Amino acid sequence: MGYLETAVVIYLRAIYYPHGFSFPLVRLDDHIAITEIGREAATIIMLAGIGIVAGKNGTQRFAWFLYCFAIWDIVYYVFLKALLNWPESFFAWDILFLIPVIWASPVICPCIIAPTMILLALLLISYNEKSVSLKLNSKEWILFICGSFIVILSFIADCFSFIRAYEGTSIEAVSKFIPSCFNWLIFWAGEMIILTAIILFYIRAKRLISHN
Repeated sequence: MGYLETAVVIYLRAIYYPHGFSFPLVRLDDHIAITEIGREAATIIMLAGIGIVAGKNGTQRFAWFLYCFAIWDIVYYVFLKALLNWPESFFAWDILFLIPVIWASPVICPCIIAPTMILLALLLISYNEKSVSLKLNSKEWILFICGSFIVILSFIADCFSFIRAYEGTSIEAVSKFIPSCFNWLIFWAGEMIILTAIILFYIRAKRLISHN
């Protein structure tokens, strides 16, 4: 699936960015844009499907989804580098998603998030196999969700700020948006909150297993 994602991006860049990818984004034809949004949604559905098939319960299904999502993301960048020699550095800007606005960040950010997702997934699967009762508790869920939203905010904050400041329609603003400032403080705050949730789960799970 990572390779398929790379293939689609290569086709889109060959059509819309024949001289190399750069911001601002070329405005896609409406039917192409709708198709691309549908493809993104279909990818998430397929990854969720793998989790549903692989997991034995809700916790494992969620964990396998995270694991597959992270591996897919890593493989996507590996093949982009192998086939296009892009990105030229870990700090090159990339588009992550397009809904509700452009999610943009340096490439290194999803490369940081992916191992975090893999770590959480493997811990959940490993400890849940030892005891079905071992899953994220309310506090850990709140930290994980809040951290995730904060990380997402770091991806979309620059675009939202540009749209608010732009004197024109939102569609025009998006078509002229060039990312210029990534909020590393927000990103690392979200990442640290997620890691806190993972550490709390690990400590609790290890204590419960050792007592049993």
